[in-house]
Amino acid sequence: MTENATTPQGDVRALIAGRWWQLVLGIVCMSMIANLQYGWTLFVNPINEKFQWGRPAIQVAFTIFVLTETWLVPVEGWLVDKYGPKVVVVLASILVGVSWVLNSVVTSLPMLYFAAAVGGIGAGAVYGTCVGNALKWFPDRRGLAAGLTAMGFGAGSALTVIPIANMIKASGYEATFFRFGLGQGLVVFALGWFLKPPAPGFSVPSARRGSATVVPDRTPMEMARTPVFWVMYAMFVLMATGGLMATAQLAPIARDFNVADIPVSLMGITLPALTFALSLDRILNGATRPFFGWVSDRIGREQTMFIAFFLEGIGILALSRYGQQPVAFVLLTALVFFAWGEIYSLFPATCGDTYGWKYASANAGLLYTAKGTASLLVPFTSVMAASGGWRTVFVTAAVMNIIAALMALLVLKPMRARFMARPPAPA
Repeated sequence: MTENATTPQGDVRALIAGRWWQLVLGIVCMSMIANLQYGWTLFVNPINEKFQWGRPAIQVAFTIFVLTETWLVPVEGWLVDKYGPKVVVVLASILVGVSWVLNSVVTSLPMLYFAAAVGGIGAGAVYGTCVGNALKWFPDRRGLAAGLTAMGFGAGSALTVIPIANMIKASGYEATFFRFGLGQGLVVFALGWFLKPPAPGFSVPSARRGSATVVPDRTPMEMARTPVFWVMYAMFVLMATGGLMATAQLAPIARDFNVADIPVSLMGITLPALTFALSLDRILNGATRPFFGWVSDRIGREQTMFIAFFLEGIGILALSRYGQQPVAFVLLTALVFFAWGEIYSLFPATCGDTYGWKYASANAGLLYTAKGTASLLVPFTSVMAASGGWRTVFVTAAVMNIIAALMALLVLKPMRARFMARPPAPA
């Protein structure tokens, strides 16, 4: 299909090319902050072996990171909507680099927690900026654009999982934090200067059903006063909890299942089960975001949510039952991450469909705080596992996923249809 853009500045082809260039910049920036979350699990055991603080205490740092990464995104999104993406990302890149440099020299839990907060603020600013910018540049393909951008965050650590794991063994976790922290921060700093929003009046008409429907632009405060937003928020929390648990606890789970170092051969590749799982999980966790985003552009957001969320629940139950077999552990964790990662494309796209694009960065950021709310439950999974075993944790997460799947069709879909059919309230 030929794309046509309308803008006061003319030059349709330059703008179309420009939006794809902006999308690529966002994807690369996202991949550079991915290790702050997805590489964390590799450091938990080495830190605990050195300081003996206990895994639950160390995992509080993960919760602090996710909280600061998510709960400040609405503010950072407001800054992006007001001042543009370049300033926000360039400043955030400094925090991204500093956080892991601080991790390399921590000697106490408060220092570890402070470094986590610094990294969370920086990562959240990059994340919120890149997703919001993608929603603005692609009103006709919100699901795909948000999915591709979020793919950078989900799969960005896939290529570095093995190097990080090897460097931790060879040089220690301190040197690994320092070198990767500097490298990731510098790349984001360099690319941030080239980010820009679309010009006023930019639009890309689309014939796709429902993908570019014109809706009134609502501010974050207006959005927060609608029941539709809180239904999406609750569903986001239900879905994010299980995935965050797997992200933070995958290495401890593998150790407790006694499969972490057992070699697994798949597709002609042989790796320890944990390393294989981490690499494959990152790839599928990234690939699922544009895939399900693309699917949702065609069959609808809620239908896609139901399919993916239900699949996630089944995958977690299967992991609980068969995860102590090395090959099953690798394949089932891959399924779990594939069926989980799409929340980071489906929810921003649904938010943009419902509340417009003008305040897309701030609105998507406010919804994204649900991830921070879910992260509050992650430290409790260590406690639950210690008292009732991992099966208790898995069954609880699976039930939450299935509830979210049913809510998508039975609650969100009819409620959002009624809301979008209503004329906007007068200003």
